[in-house]
Amino acid sequence: MRILIILLFIISCNIALSQTIKILTSGERTSIRGLSVVNDKVIWVSGSNGTCGLSQDGGETWKWIHVETFAKTDFRDIEAFDDSTAVIMSVAVPAYILKTIDAGETWEMVYENKTKGMFLDAMEFWNVQNGIVIGDPIDNKFFVARTFDGGQTWKDIPLEYLPVADSGEACFASSGTNIKALGKGEVCFVSGGLRSRLFIRDVRIDLPILQGAQSTGANSIAVKNKKILIVIGGDFAKPDSTNRNCFITNDGGNTWTAPVVAPHGYRSCVEYLGGNNWISCGLNGVDYSIDNGKKWQLISRESFHVCRKSKDGRAVFLAGVNGKIGKLVLK
Repeated sequence: MRILIILLFIISCNIALSQTIKILTSGERTSIRGLSVVNDKVIWVSGSNGTCGLSQDGGETWKWIHVETFAKTDFRDIEAFDDSTAVIMSVAVPAYILKTIDAGETWEMVYENKTKGMFLDAMEFWNVQNGIVIGDPIDNKFFVARTFDGGQTWKDIPLEYLPVADSGEACFASSGTNIKALGKGEVCFVSGGLRSRLFIRDVRIDLPILQGAQSTGANSIAVKNKKILIVIGGDFAKPDSTNRNCFITNDGGNTWTAPVVAPHGYRSCVEYLGGNNWISCGLNGVDYSIDNGKKWQLISRESFHVCRKSKDGRAVFLAGVNGKIGKLVLK
């Protein structure tokens, strides 16, 4: 039995090590946190300095777009529907959502919010029509708005229906993945800071992830199904620390377990890839798991903010500072 366990461990390590990251491009003056992979060919990114990028050939070549009159804007998230249509989200006051239908040649402002303290964190879409955006708390309530027409118009959720935040609790706009769809019309999101929780409908679940400081907490959540979810984060001020940076639930959040081998540092994004496979990335590298997050293998020391799988395909891309974009490949 002991020999069998050792063999299985060696096989699992070899499978994980068969994954690596290929750098596709870098050098653009932008820090990318928004990434939307329409299919294996069409990839959109968004980032700082009013910059977006579009590839229509699987990341081999890129069209860089500098959104007119938004040169200083940080577009922290993007949702793309095809090679012509995408919605981008800026963060701080005033918060904007813009939409293009001509591959970034022109952009229409579809939402603007000048409320003091407004800070948008992430968007999520169930399909090409229905989406949601979440923001940091204002007057102790998380901001939420909805769209039902592909991001063309947005409606703020009434104050009385907004989730209540604790003191020092907020969200991280680190990868556009702290909110995820759970099913038809249903989402979950995670918070961080002095307190870190999972929000599902009217249920508030305390997370065992590291918290208690402004730089700590959950940064990202990935969903396999309504029962199996992985939450990831840690302390972005300590990028090499593995202290309470990842937790797994197999029962919809009722109980949580830590990995046997944790991701190798703070992680800003986690993504479910299919089967039992997951990927996570952060400031000091990329980790891969083939067993639903129980063991994580470091496959690259390249720094990335965000990793996303194709919505209609199998390709996986990553993005980060200085316009760096990578792709998960088999050795």
